[in-house]
Amino acid sequence: MTTKQPTLTKADLIEEVLSLTELPRKESETIVETIFDSIIAALQKGDKIEIRGFGSFRTRQRRGRVGRNPKTGAKVEVPAKKIPFFKPSKELKDFVNSAEAQASAAGSDSPRA
Repeated sequence: MTTKQPTLTKADLIEEVLSLTELPRKESETIVETIFDSIIAALQKGDKIEIRGFGSFRTRQRRGRVGRNPKTGAKVEVPAKKIPFFKPSKELKDFVNSAEAQASAAGSDSPRA
């Protein structure tokens, strides 16, 4: 049996903005949508997005290659394309690792001094 990892959705982000700012729901939705739309538009133009303390988004070029159709085994030409790429900041990596350390410490039976 696999345990499903919790997922933070766009609706959850909207709820977070709603609870922190006490703005109307429609305005909270607009804020979250605007952030995502801005990131997407910048990536489409080839711009790099840098959010200090969080990370950066940019596109990478993936080369074309010859793949195989899994059903027929026939060779298929896969064209080159751009893919979005996220690089977390050092601060974000440190936050994630300290959260994992705290969670594993809380789950252990040994007392901490």
